[in-house]
Amino acid sequence: MWRKPLIITGIAAAVLGAGTYAMSGTESTTGLDSHTAVTVDGHKALSGVIVGLRTQGKYHPLPWVGSEVSGVGCPDLKAVAGTKVTCTGKADGKQIKIPVSVVKAGDKSITWKFER
Repeated sequence: MWRKPLIITGIAAAVLGAGTYAMSGTESTTGLDSHTAVTVDGHKALSGVIVGLRTQGKYHPLPWVGSEVSGVGCPDLKAVAGTKVTCTGKADGKQIKIPVSVVKAGDKSITWKFER
């Protein structure tokens, strides 16, 4: 009766895969309030500190997904759709560049993503 262990293994693999996918997303929506917002060229912007910390935390959410990243620094991210900046960090002892772009922006929040 090999069927039962194979079915259980298949279900466990599917759950693990779905969990990895859900936790490894690179898109974030962040509120623009007095704690997170700054001004860049007369526009609201998300503080680069927030962008860097969130990117660092999500870049390596699980041990089996990608390389561990540290020391991520980012410029402030203007709350204008299409805005692009480049963050820097370290992975495996080497400096890396992490592209970040604004997906959509409003007066109260900004949706942005980074590339792995």
